[in-house]
Amino acid sequence: MTPISSTELLPDYDLLFAGAGCAALSLLHRMAAEGLLAGKRVLLVDRDVKERNDRTWCFWERGAGPFESIVHHRWEQLGFHADAFSRTLNLGPYAYKVIRGADFYRHCRAVLEGFPDVHFLQAPVSAAGSDAGGAWLGAAGKTVQAPWLFNSIYTRPAPAPSTHWLLQHFKGWLIETAEPAFDPGRATLMDFRTGQEAGTAFVYVLPFSERRALVEYTLFTGELLPAAAYDAALAAYVRDRLGLSGYTVLEAETGVIPMTNHRFPAGEGRVINLGTAGGQTKGSSGYTFRNIQKHSAALVRRLKATGSPVGAGSAPGRFHFYDSVLLDVLAHGKVRGADIFTDLFRRNDPQKVLRFLDNESNLGEELGIIASLPTAPFARAALRQLTGL
Repeated sequence: MTPISSTELLPDYDLLFAGAGCAALSLLHRMAAEGLLAGKRVLLVDRDVKERNDRTWCFWERGAGPFESIVHHRWEQLGFHADAFSRTLNLGPYAYKVIRGADFYRHCRAVLEGFPDVHFLQAPVSAAGSDAGGAWLGAAGKTVQAPWLFNSIYTRPAPAPSTHWLLQHFKGWLIETAEPAFDPGRATLMDFRTGQEAGTAFVYVLPFSERRALVEYTLFTGELLPAAAYDAALAAYVRDRLGLSGYTVLEAETGVIPMTNHRFPAGEGRVINLGTAGGQTKGSSGYTFRNIQKHSAALVRRLKATGSPVGAGSAPGRFHFYDSVLLDVLAHGKVRGADIFTDLFRRNDPQKVLRFLDNESNLGEELGIIASLPTAPFARAALRQLTGL
């Protein structure tokens, strides 16, 4: 990927990308592997150069995935904790994996360095769209064109009836201790033994070694907290639950992910939406990375088969309905999120839950999972979602 200035922009490209984050780089990585970038002129435009370790992607996966070489750590056992319940989740045949942002960006850039006509312009995208002549993008005072534009710039749409908007917001500390304090063979997926006053809140712990771990405080609520509240919750958890008094915070990361049942459009005309902008963030959990990879694979299959990315498809519509119902329950606050997730992991096999959360379960598994959750509030939420009332 070759950085260029605005004076080096060409008037026409084969592919345009508005945004150069995980979704865009994942698609280009897949296209490179499938031989679709040879001889292509590609332009990515983003206001930021993706270099810092600005985020950590966690996901579960069977076997080796397309980014296996940069998986920072993996676990086959996860802990789940609530006030009156704890369980070790044995994941096989899945593994829970983590990829650090800096490693991902570096790896993708290295792959794209083999394609000198893949250009990157650091600039805000001022406008984008398509017309009868193809797609177009405006940046740095200029307009460029291409047959297709892939957009991963997320803009929150206007509110609509029966649409819920929660935020998954978090802050994490990468901490290091002087003495061994962690088991690098076992991570904590969710620990709800933290204050629930603001809404659904939990901590997850990813040990990378006996002395180093990522501890992240996460909430599913409608509003963000004051900045100091995240640090206070992390400090209390590390002190009270991990029993640590001496440690060093090596890095900190923050983020906000929309949790919504809004139906994001796949695209319009010759603009194809990616990532959160294309509906790849799961509304009920915020998990995005694996959905991006599945969407990238589907787009590449369509391009190879037809020359067009249109019609790549999406998960069956019933999964959107399940997400809508859970968000409705959380938004109405009649059942604590901690209690919902406790029932989910106490009453079901972990592998079935992971397939369900990955939109890959079958109807029989889904009915069993639904039956394990509180009947009345979920039935009322389902009715509201079906009737729009």
